[in-house]
Amino acid sequence: MAKNNVGPKRLVVGAHYGLKDWMAQRLTAVVMAVYTFTLLISFLTGNNFSYEGWSHLFSQQWFKLFSLVTFAGLYYHAWVGMRDIWMDYIKPVGVRLTLQALTILWLIGCAAWTVQILWSV
Repeated sequence: MAKNNVGPKRLVVGAHYGLKDWMAQRLTAVVMAVYTFTLLISFLTGNNFSYEGWSHLFSQQWFKLFSLVTFAGLYYHAWVGMRDIWMDYIKPVGVRLTLQALTILWLIGCAAWTVQILWSV
């Protein structure tokens, strides 16, 4: 008897076949859109376009936290997208795992740099 590999009994192998990552990317996209809208409103309604004006905006605790949450969402959004690209198009396991590890290291470095920049203002 031939093994039936279609329909509800189908064997799905791999990582993250589900709704969680799809929803996470949509949620992080919404957070990034709200942040962009907030920056745009701040820019259009502001009258101090100097370094001091932008420094004042980014020195407020709520805006630092909003920025940090947005950038954390951006990095997670990027991770999900890049992980899916590596899984879909890079077939040799060793190369794929190396690229995934390098992507994680790069994103962690970017996150650390983001924290350093936000809390140096």
